[in-house]
Amino acid sequence: MSANASRVPLQVTEKVPYCDASGETEASHNVIFGDCIVEMARMQSRSVDLIFADPPYNLQLNGSLRRPDQTKVKAVDEKWDVFESFQAYDDFTRAWLLASRRLLKKDGTIWVMGSYHNIFRVGAIMQDLGFWILNDVIWRKSNPMPNFKGRRFQNAHETLLWASRSRDSKKYTFNYDALKSFNEGLQMRSDWVLPICSGSERLKTQDGVKLHPTQKPVSLLYRVLLASSKPGDVVLDPFAGTGTTGVVSKRLGRNFVGIERDAKYADIASERIDLVRSSEPEGLRFTSNRCGAPRIPFGSLLEAGLIKEGEWLIGKGKNGVHYRARVRSDASLSTGVHEGSIHRVAALVQGLDTCNGWQFWSVKRHGMAVLIDDLRAEMRRQQAQVEEAIA
Repeated sequence: MSANASRVPLQVTEKVPYCDASGETEASHNVIFGDCIVEMARMQSRSVDLIFADPPYNLQLNGSLRRPDQTKVKAVDEKWDVFESFQAYDDFTRAWLLASRRLLKKDGTIWVMGSYHNIFRVGAIMQDLGFWILNDVIWRKSNPMPNFKGRRFQNAHETLLWASRSRDSKKYTFNYDALKSFNEGLQMRSDWVLPICSGSERLKTQDGVKLHPTQKPVSLLYRVLLASSKPGDVVLDPFAGTGTTGVVSKRLGRNFVGIERDAKYADIASERIDLVRSSEPEGLRFTSNRCGAPRIPFGSLLEAGLIKEGEWLIGKGKNGVHYRARVRSDASLSTGVHEGSIHRVAALVQGLDTCNGWQFWSVKRHGMAVLIDDLRAEMRRQQAQVEEAIA
């Protein structure tokens, strides 16, 4: 794609459902050439699920940086990172954050990353505008650049702020269980040890010069999107650069909108994303959140008619023995010997201290045993559809 190629600003009006190459539709991936504040103003309000922003850091560099052997370090010395004053930077930050907040859905979230040069100013402005900061995440670089002058600590980390649109946004996406599975059964911490973009991942010219001074690693964006988005979501990157966010979005079945003011980088981003193959739908499934799901008591299944009073539930113990318990109108169970909640009776019949009744008891449907937890999941799905229709 040439730098003069015509690009039409995208109007995001709805989520495009993801499916594989054999389906009728695919996730959309668009890179817009233009100023992010101008282009975001053309997009529909409340149309974006997740924003990842890696804005200019306003590094305030004076002169060139050289290694001990006097070779020049390729630093951030491009015009887009130069601001005449802190006030000018604050005005710019406030403008793009206001535009971002207008685009976020009610329960959408935003990630903004930066260094000590800018992140504290950005965080204060975010709070002033009504964003609600959920976490600060430290990206600890496993292979940081040395401090060549030896007059300060080595800069070995950057900070990411993760925020909801407002304090009232309670149903934002956080894939807790998926992250725990990703982290070998441990809770995902807020300090991430990941390498900087280097080696074959780093985009370079034929002469070996970096194409972009601040290209972010795929691993960082993978974790951000896995944590806070779902397949089919609309992801916006207002400072798209060479398109790493778009590359990961396409891999993970998210719809992507990137905005980039430098024609050269916009072209690179488009070409990179075009080369990515979207994952098959089955590969995009991940462990669902149970702790964050709406609480549904067992009695709600009776109220909805999914289970009848007097019906038998069947449970199979680890020893292979099958147990039966009858459902009573108050949502308690009775075996004739034991009675109580689905959890208490499941534990008592097996001689255990505790047992998750949702995962133990099944009910017969069309000759098949169906876990009562699957009936609960169906109720949650129906509730989510109703809430989405109301919203």
